[in-house]
Amino acid sequence: MMQAPAVAPIGLLAGWGRFPVLFAAKARALGRPVVCVGIRGMADRTQLEPLVDRFYWTRLGSMGRPIRCFKKEGVRSWTMAGKVSKINMFRPWRLMPDLRMIRFWWFRNRRDNGDDNITLGIIDEFAKDGLICTSALDLCPELLVNAGLLTKRKLTAGEEKDIAFGWELAKEMGRLDVGQSVMVRNRAVLAVEAIEGTDRAILRAGELCKSGGFVVVKVAKPQQDMRFDVPAIGVSTIEAMKKAGGRVLAIEAGKTILLDQEATIAAADQHGITIAAI
Repeated sequence: MMQAPAVAPIGLLAGWGRFPVLFAAKARALGRPVVCVGIRGMADRTQLEPLVDRFYWTRLGSMGRPIRCFKKEGVRSWTMAGKVSKINMFRPWRLMPDLRMIRFWWFRNRRDNGDDNITLGIIDEFAKDGLICTSALDLCPELLVNAGLLTKRKLTAGEEKDIAFGWELAKEMGRLDVGQSVMVRNRAVLAVEAIEGTDRAILRAGELCKSGGFVVVKVAKPQQDMRFDVPAIGVSTIEAMKKAGGRVLAIEAGKTILLDQEATIAAADQHGITIAAI
């Protein structure tokens, strides 16, 4: 009797946060083997290693190592999950690029070093070695939030106007590949997310608006590639809003990842914060 061919493992390039852990747990539940390469200083090995078949470390500036690890383990398709701190691009002593990253970073012509151009370039580099990038959400689409008011507190008329105002601005920032979030109060922009990430942008808005009560609008880019940089919120987002005095979090339904949904909504209700998926 012939044995069924072994299922090729999925490669997981893991950054910071809960998304890589939730992906690995879903793959384990489905019986899909996973080879995880965690970015040192970001990925949580303690949570990931029990859920995957093999775990390797890599540093942020190494492109050759994850490619070698995936090929060694028979990976043909791979995905990325978790936040990668782009601030480290400007800290060379932490980046420590390998030769392949040096060739990619300094000797490839790019219009700019925005998120999309860099990540699509990395995907192309992996593809040169036969490694095809897929969306982590293909395996766990249930993480995408459904439309509706997710929390107990309803929106005021003024907050609805701020959402509509902020939505248009956030979409334009996404189109320009600057960031995905804007912080608004009374239809005035307090802060725009850039390289620092959403949570730090929220805290900056709180510093500029001591009275609090502002609205955070976080959306997908108009040209959003669902393989990477999909907007995500979780408990840490709510904690940042609580600290900064934010009152409303408006997100894009069907294109935003809601991590640990029950805990995130419970935290928002506890702090009187409204989450609206539009």
